[in-house]
Amino acid sequence: MGKDYYKILEVEKGANKDEIKKAFRKKAHEFHPDKAGGNEEKFKEVNEAYQVLSDEQKRQQYDQFGTTFDNAGAGGGFEGFQGFGGQGFNVNFEDLGDMFGDFFGGGRSRRGEMHGTDIQVDLELTFKESVFGTEKEINLTKNNNCERCGGVGAEPGSIMKTCSTCDGTGMQTKIQRTILGAMQTRVACADCSGNGETPETLCKDCSGSGIVYEKKSIKIDVPAGVESGMKIRVRGQGESIGAKGQAGNLYVHLYITPDPRFERDQNTIYSTHKIGFTQAALGCEVMTDTIDGKVKLKIPAGTQGGDKLRLKGKGVANGRARGDQIVIIQVVTPTKLSRKEKELLQELDLEE
Repeated sequence: MGKDYYKILEVEKGANKDEIKKAFRKKAHEFHPDKAGGNEEKFKEVNEAYQVLSDEQKRQQYDQFGTTFDNAGAGGGFEGFQGFGGQGFNVNFEDLGDMFGDFFGGGRSRRGEMHGTDIQVDLELTFKESVFGTEKEINLTKNNNCERCGGVGAEPGSIMKTCSTCDGTGMQTKIQRTILGAMQTRVACADCSGNGETPETLCKDCSGSGIVYEKKSIKIDVPAGVESGMKIRVRGQGESIGAKGQAGNLYVHLYITPDPRFERDQNTIYSTHKIGFTQAALGCEVMTDTIDGKVKLKIPAGTQGGDKLRLKGKGVANGRARGDQIVIIQVVTPTKLSRKEKELLQELDLEE
């Protein structure tokens, strides 16, 4: 029995090209052999299904004959697809390579431009830094553009010449016979690394690679109001691949160290302040903690435990304005009283 390509991609028989491509991308990402848990056989099967269903002529013949051509007199097995026009068919995998560059970092962009691998680092911030924003310096040891040659790989003053292998295109075409017939794949030229040119004299510092592996300090501007789990993207600060393409991006994953004095809910900061029984009954002024430092807080007479007092503009920045701080009052009941204190309280005979 022939293969059911619609079932392999999990699409209906009436699916359009966009639906088929979307399904293929999902399945290819799931089974790609370079991915943890990938499956090379499944990946090949998904790719095989896509190559047929994405081509109108092949799809029409598949719908009519299936993958076995016994009834069509084309011989058994999938090799029957070589009977299209009496020849094998060519498949250009440049877009497929671009796709997996997006999935796994590095490779080629959709415009065909090569780019380096992305880097992710963790950055820990204090609660105060998350509220007001800050500038941080991160030290990374990674591939950087060679400063001596500017990433081109040529010794300063040396000329660049057209690569004889790819005639300056930066790409090579390879043809491989598979179960689908003759497959045509375009890959970056191995001699010029996709640059289309080679230096007459190699750079002394990078030996012509255009990159050097060294430590680099990168300053990160952390905006006000960030929260744990947020990521900051710094373009072009990932792994470099020299002048033949763009460097990858740096992704900074933020973690906020809790402050035991404060809790945050979006732009509002919450804190607690303990006061005595007399202070609650008569009212007073106390100094309470804020992210800006200690400030005066007026306690109204008759304040109850659990009452919430608002400090305007002492919360988290939200654009040009700041949120508020809510101070939750805790009235502390004395646990150790002198004989005189007990007598005074008994005389007052305070009841609700």
